[in-house]
Amino acid sequence: MTAFHIYDTTLRDGSQQEGLSLSVQDKLRVARLLDELGVTYIEGGWPGAIPRDTEFFQRAERELRLRHARLAAFGATRRADTAVEDDEQVQALLDSGAGTITIVAKSDIRHVTDALRTTPEENLAMVTDTVGHLREAGREVFVDAEHFFDGFDCDPDYATRVVAAALRAGAAVVVLCDTNGGMLPHRVTEIHAELRERLEADGIRDPQLGAHMHNDTGCAIANSLELVRGGAMHVQGCINGYGERTGNADLIPVVANLQLKMKRDIVPAAALEDATRIAHAIGEIANMPTQPRAPYTGSSAFAHKAGLHASAIRVDPDLYQHIDPRHIGNDMRMIISDMAGRASIELKGRELGFDLAGSKDLLARLARTVKQREAAGYSYEAADASFAMLLMDEMRGAPSYAQVESWRATSHQFRDGSVESEATVKLKGDGRFGREVTIAEGNGPVHALDSALRTALSRSYPQVLTFELQDFKVRILDSEVGASAITRVLVTTAIPGETFTTVGVGPNMIEASWEALFDAYNYGLYRLELGSI
Repeated sequence: MTAFHIYDTTLRDGSQQEGLSLSVQDKLRVARLLDELGVTYIEGGWPGAIPRDTEFFQRAERELRLRHARLAAFGATRRADTAVEDDEQVQALLDSGAGTITIVAKSDIRHVTDALRTTPEENLAMVTDTVGHLREAGREVFVDAEHFFDGFDCDPDYATRVVAAALRAGAAVVVLCDTNGGMLPHRVTEIHAELRERLEADGIRDPQLGAHMHNDTGCAIANSLELVRGGAMHVQGCINGYGERTGNADLIPVVANLQLKMKRDIVPAAALEDATRIAHAIGEIANMPTQPRAPYTGSSAFAHKAGLHASAIRVDPDLYQHIDPRHIGNDMRMIISDMAGRASIELKGRELGFDLAGSKDLLARLARTVKQREAAGYSYEAADASFAMLLMDEMRGAPSYAQVESWRATSHQFRDGSVESEATVKLKGDGRFGREVTIAEGNGPVHALDSALRTALSRSYPQVLTFELQDFKVRILDSEVGASAITRVLVTTAIPGETFTTVGVGPNMIEASWEALFDAYNYGLYRLELGSI
C-alpha cells in the first residue's frame, strides 16, 4: 500500500503571505514544530534563488534532528533552451543536500506560450530533462503541475501530457495545483477522474497524484479532501492557512478531517493532540496569530455562550461539538495556549526539565497564575524561557542576577531631523557586586536599553557579552483602544549552544520590551550557570 504524504509548505509558499517574513532562525523553529506534528515532508524553500533559503538548508544539515519529516527543496524545471547540466538553479537544488526535490512545471498551455515564451514541446522536454537529471543524482522528485486545473479546462490534452511526461521521467508524485484557487469541489472531482482515465488510456496505471490547493473560493480544504477521496496520496498545505492572497489549504484541518472524519491513519494520535499548541506556537513565531475562528485550532472553535447551548452541554458536551476537542489539543472553554490545564502545564514542565508529576497543589496554583497572566496579555507558547522562569518562581524562586533600582529610555529629535536615543539603567548592589549606573545610546530606545543593561551586567557577569538579540516582535493586543493599547513583545536571544524566547507585556512597547530583555539576561545567565548546554 502506498504511503500517504502530508507535505507542509509553510516555509516556502506560506511565506508569500503579505506581511509574513521568517528569519532563518524562525524557519528552523517552525521546522521542529512541524516535525512534532508528524508531517511527512517539510518544504524548506528555494535554495539558490533566495539566499535565506540557501542558508536554511546549510544550517538545517547541522542543526535539525527530525524524527518524522524529511526536508524537501523547491525549485523549477531547467530554463528553456538550456541544457539541464548547465542550469545553475537546478544545480543549486542538488547542492542543498535535500533528499527530496520538488520542481514546479507549467501545465497550462497559455502559461507555456505567453509566460515562458517557449513551445509546448520544449516545455515537455524541460520537465522530462529536469526530473531525469535529479533522479539520476539519486533524489526523490515531486512535480508541482502549476495551474493544472485551469490548464485542463483550457486544453486537457496538453495538461495530461505534462503530467504523463513527469511520471514517465521518474517523478514519485505529480501534484495537481489549483494555483489561482478558483476551483469548486465538484469540478476538481470531475477533472481528477478524467485525468486518471486519460492516463490509463495512455498506459499509465495507478498514477501517484497529489493536491496543492489555494483558498480563493474558500474551498481549499474541501478540494484537497475531494482529491484524496478520488485516489490522491499526497496533500500539500500550510499551517494556519498561510499563503499568497487568501492563502493555501490549512494543513491541520486537512489532517484532522482525514484522520477524525475519514478514519485514515495520517499522523500519530498523540501528535494530533498537540496540533492546537503547534498552530499557535507557529503563529507566534510568524507574528501572524492563529485566527480565533479557525477550524479545530482557533480559540473560538469549541467556545459556547450561555443559554440553550450551555444547558445541553451540562448534559453532554458532544451535543454541541462535532468532535471531542481534546483529540486536536483544544478545549471546550479555553484555548490550549492558555496552558491553564494541569495536564498541559505538567507536560510543558516536563519538556523544560521540571518534574511536576504528583504536585497537585503546585499545578493548581500554576494553572491559576498562568490563566491570570494570559488574560493580562502574556503568551507562553512561543516564550518557553519566560514560562520556565514562571515555573521556577512558583517552585523555589526564579534566579535573579541583579536587582533593578530604576531604568529610563528617551528619544530626542533635533532640528535637522536626526533622532538620538539614550537609556539609563541603575542596578542595586546585593553583595555580589556594587551599585551600577550605566548610560548608553542606541538605535532606538529598546536598543539603548539593551546596551545599557548589557554593560551594567557585564562588569560582574562578562558572559553576557556573548548574548545576541536575534529577533524582536511587537504585537498590539487591543488595537481598538488606540494608543493606550496593551503591547506584547517577544525577544529571541542566542547564548552559546542555545536560543530561547522571552515575553513582556506592558501599556507601551518600552515597558514590555524591558521586561522581556531583563528576563532574557536572567534566564541566559541561569542556563550558563546550570551548565546544561
